[in-house]
Amino acid sequence: IRYSLSRVLKTREFEVIEAGSGEQGIEVAAKEVPDIIFLDNRMGGITGLETLQHLRSERDSFQVIMMTAYGTTQTAIEAMKFGAFDYIVKPFETKHILSLTENAIKAQQDLEKAGADYTPLLNIDDYKEGIVGSSQQMQEVFKVIGQVAVSDVTVMITGKSGTGKELIARCIFQHSLRANGPFTTVNCAAIPDNLVESELFGHEKGAFTGATQQRIGKFELCDQGTIFLDEIGDMSLSTQTKILRVLQDGELQRVGGGETIKIDVRLIAATNKDLEKMVSETLFREDLYYRLNVVRLKLPPLKDRKGDIPQLVDFMLQELAKSGKSTIKQIASDAMSILMQYDWPGNVRELGNIIQRSAV
Repeated sequence: IRYSLSRVLKTREFEVIEAGSGEQGIEVAAKEVPDIIFLDNRMGGITGLETLQHLRSERDSFQVIMMTAYGTTQTAIEAMKFGAFDYIVKPFETKHILSLTENAIKAQQDLEKAGADYTPLLNIDDYKEGIVGSSQQMQEVFKVIGQVAVSDVTVMITGKSGTGKELIARCIFQHSLRANGPFTTVNCAAIPDNLVESELFGHEKGAFTGATQQRIGKFELCDQGTIFLDEIGDMSLSTQTKILRVLQDGELQRVGGGETIKIDVRLIAATNKDLEKMVSETLFREDLYYRLNVVRLKLPPLKDRKGDIPQLVDFMLQELAKSGKSTIKQIASDAMSILMQYDWPGNVRELGNIIQRSAV
């Protein structure tokens, strides 16, 4: 196998160095510092997978192509887990070997170039809130956050799904006078209608079937703090009425209870629905709408601020590196070009998912 591979690779003028075992391979690799390593799995002495782990512990900047005649599930999974570039099962064709080698060489060159050229686009410590963007649209958002943060005014955040409405709500909270108090997020769309009131306002023991003990609601738990009601457009009309009372009077009653409880909570709401249309169709209370819509903060979709994509990608990769989930520092220019041309229906959340998947 070594003889055959050597002859094939030398036809493309690669310099080929051979080793007859895993132990010998580790010594040769330390001395010769190869770019690509073809590694058989079943050899005399330690296995290819054990060799791969030894090699990776010493150095990370090379590509490994694993080879085996026994394509078992475990071997394939372990090979990729320990950082193999690819995995092939014998017998293999010359054409496939050469193609794989060219791809591995390109990947190695890209890694080396990325490491040499890399300069962070931003200092990640300046983005504690996780909100990134220097576009005019985002600068306007930041200005509004600065203006409303220190007041107790109710804020309505609108925008498509994935634009970062919860991040904006947290940012307002962190810069507010209530920053030392609690911050609670409630996704109104994720709670069944029959449990929303109990979740928000709490219930007394025996208030309904299954209420075996008293429960304190989110509003009460959030006293002196900020509550963020996400997807408020999915809330039932009866619950809307009770929310209105909390906003108007600063008080609530638990489900099944008669006691009026005073609370002091700042409310931030968000929706991706057209509340004005819902009001006209009597699906959303007009008086609550005006109570919520004191300050309107509309987040732009990612397709309208594509200039922020390079910074967002840089931030996401730095975050992954900081959490120990990736060592990737930057992406290739042609990959960035593809990202800049795409319209991002899933917005920043979709970009984040793609960057995370690609890094993996």
